[in-house]
Amino acid sequence: MTLTGQALTDDLAPEIAAAVDTPAPRKRRRSARSTGPFGTVMRYLFSALIVLAALFPLAWMAISGFKARNEVVSSPFQFFPDVWQPQNYVEILQDPAFVRSMAVTFGGALLFAALSLTVNSMAAYVFARLEFSFKRLLWVLVLLTMFIPGMAILLTSYIVVTRMGMLNTLAVLVIPGATAAVHIFFIRQFYLGIPTSIEEAALIDGAGRWRIFTDVFLPMSKPVFVVVGITSFLAFWNAYVWPIMTITEPNSPLTQIQQYLATFRSERRVEYGMLLAGSTLAALPVITLFLIFQRYIISGIRISGIK
Repeated sequence: MTLTGQALTDDLAPEIAAAVDTPAPRKRRRSARSTGPFGTVMRYLFSALIVLAALFPLAWMAISGFKARNEVVSSPFQFFPDVWQPQNYVEILQDPAFVRSMAVTFGGALLFAALSLTVNSMAAYVFARLEFSFKRLLWVLVLLTMFIPGMAILLTSYIVVTRMGMLNTLAVLVIPGATAAVHIFFIRQFYLGIPTSIEEAALIDGAGRWRIFTDVFLPMSKPVFVVVGITSFLAFWNAYVWPIMTITEPNSPLTQIQQYLATFRSERRVEYGMLLAGSTLAALPVITLFLIFQRYIISGIRISGIK
């Protein structure tokens, strides 16, 4: 009997709810009274120091974008500029090349993250749930790729994409690197924690492997998908060496944001004010994503570590 996606979801609703909503055993928390006022003050002070250490580089970068070039590298060090100069931000925002590189990089990062989630999640499900010949050997080979530095295969990868005619195309930025052993491992660990009773119930009801993957596993994968998706997005956004090698046309519409920022550095002169202003604007999309999905990131890391 063939089931629709809605019928399968209704039949498996109790099992999925039990697997996802089962509360973790509560741990007894130590109250603030047990440590006394001194302990409370020390915790807040320690937390404030950690926050300050984390935010100081970002704050310095953003404020240095308002400085003149000589003030950024002045000695002794000064955090705030003598005269605030917003021209650096104004000039970059008015540059069509900057706006275009931000838009192209953002769109490419979204496409890269989507492709990474699609490929790596399917591979993770295969290694987590299916049985086939040489499965252990193939899994070991996949894990071994985690220990190969990216720079070690950079030249061979360039030769491959050159012979395939992929240079100066969006495909050369998105397709290579979409499959990552670390992401397959991360998602596989999450899938191993899903009770087999859910899958067995779906099989008894007549669902195939593809239907189980799309209607049962994917809806439960939101926390781990957020972690993998943001990691892939960040890897694409910060990529510099690979775009420099593969996008070689002058003023190419596929110029990435890191390539654009590199134009402010040369052997003779570095426009520090413009560079830091551009870096601040380039960091805003990534910071915004982390602020939006921080709850899912913490949940995904916690769940993936529980077997």
